Amino acid sequence: MKLRNVFVAAVLFLSVSAIAQQAKRLAHFNVENKVGIQGYDPVAYFKQGKAVKGKKEFSASYQGIVYYFANETDKAAFLKNPTAYEPQYGGWCAFAMGDYGEKVEIDPETFKIVDGKLYLFYNKFLNNTLKSWNKNEAKLKKNADANWEKLTR
Repeated sequence: MKLRNVFVAAVLFLSVSAIAQQAKRLAHFNVENKVGIQGYDPVAYFKQGKAVKGKKEFSASYQGIVYYFANETDKAAFLKNPTAYEPQYGGWCAFAMGDYGEKVEIDPETFKIVDGKLYLFYNKFLNNTLKSWNKNEAKLKKNADANWEKLTR
C-alpha cells in the first residue's frame, strides 16, 4: 500500500512539473492561441528552404506549443525530433534578442538557417533585421543565446 502511495505521489509530481514547464514555455514563446510561427510549417524551412503556411488538419503539439504543417510527412518528421525544427529564441526576432535582449515580433517569411537551427526576423516598415543580423552574426548570436538564457530562467 505504501509503495502504491509513493508511486501515485511521483506520478502527480511529474504531471504538475510537466504542466508548469508547458506554462513557462507558453509565457516565453511567440505564440497566438498556442500556435507557433504564426501557423507556418517549421519543417518546410529546412526541407524546402522557404516559408510555407501550415494547415490546421496537420497540427501537432510539443510541450504546449502547437505547430501546423503543410503535410503529414512534415508533421511526422517534426514528431520524430521536435527540437531540430523549433525556432530559436521561442520564435522571437533573433536580431532583437541579440542586439538588445527583447522579444520582438517576426515576419515568418524572413528567416535564416544557421548550423541546422531556424532563426526568424522582424521585417516591416522598411526594417529587415535579417540584413543587420548578417552584418555581425557571430556576435549577435552569442548575445542572443545569453539573453535568451537570462529571459527563460
